[in-house]
Amino acid sequence: MAHEVTLITGDGTGPELAEAARKCVDATGVAIDWDVQEAGVDVMERLGTPIPDSVMESIRRTRCALKAPITTPVGTGFRSINVYLRQELGLYACVRPCKYYAGVRSFFSSVPVDLVIVRENTEDLYAGVEFEAGKPETSQLIEFINGLPADRKIQTSGEETGVSIKPISVSGTERIVRCAFEYARKHGRRKVTAVHKANIMKYSDGLFLETARKVAADYSGIEFEDRIVDNMCMQLVQKPELYDVLVLPNLYGDILSDLGAGIVGGLGVAPGMNVGDDSAVFEATHGSAPKYKGLNKVNPTALILSGMLMLQYLGEEDAARRLEQAVADVIAEGKDVTYDLKPHRDDPTAVGTQEMAEAICRKLRGE
Repeated sequence: MAHEVTLITGDGTGPELAEAARKCVDATGVAIDWDVQEAGVDVMERLGTPIPDSVMESIRRTRCALKAPITTPVGTGFRSINVYLRQELGLYACVRPCKYYAGVRSFFSSVPVDLVIVRENTEDLYAGVEFEAGKPETSQLIEFINGLPADRKIQTSGEETGVSIKPISVSGTERIVRCAFEYARKHGRRKVTAVHKANIMKYSDGLFLETARKVAADYSGIEFEDRIVDNMCMQLVQKPELYDVLVLPNLYGDILSDLGAGIVGGLGVAPGMNVGDDSAVFEATHGSAPKYKGLNKVNPTALILSGMLMLQYLGEEDAARRLEQAVADVIAEGKDVTYDLKPHRDDPTAVGTQEMAEAICRKLRGE
């Protein structure tokens, strides 16, 4: 029987990327019954909401979605659809592989980088518990805090201070750390590193670290260590080959996943998935790049590799392996690739989004 999958076409360059990724997934020969749904700024203009009820109904039915990029307005407008989907569907784990493929332009091309970032998706500062400067409730909160012992005072007023709350729970931490170890076990990974700032935030990051250590005790066959987040950034730049699976709270995971992508060549080659207990959404880690909309120019690799992760999730391991190999072969050959994968970005031999996808399909068909 065919797998039912929701395909969210996104906005900006999203529809072009969705077409390319769908084409490559279909070329593996796996039967997919695609339920195509629209979301994003274009839908917002037509329907008054960036994510219609039909999108959520589709994902809840299929329990699996491949999502092209969607624009998140900066400072104004609607809240991130990515954050909304994660919270509404209980997608507590964001898994982002950072793997170098030969032929990608990178300062680390001589280093065998192959690490996976497992990011907690529902807690931390991204929980969105904020208090706006100048609001009565903000003044009340700061007045309460300033009534605590001196080492906890904010030393400012609610008139000039915005406040964000950083919740970290035992249950949320246990869940994400266990997810990281289970991923390591399933994929033959050797080590899990917990990343934190427990030296400063002793009651939030400290709880994260303490809980991670307890969970690690259940996985004696996998090495466990921890790193302070700022030191981890330096470590990734100096010696990324030493790391395997990183597990982090929400904010650090967001930041380090971009760092990891930069090490292996950029967001254009960085896939991702958001997973819960009974559903998953697969997406590229980059944005919608609206200035390139309709130009058939952007690199489709990240979303195609997200489709590869989706095939793994669906149990189609052989198809996933063949798709990843086809992508790697096309990149290594360097002929049918987009401008950002050429030695020079102004290379006139660069191909478009769809042409690169078609080259990957040819590899899959053995042509």
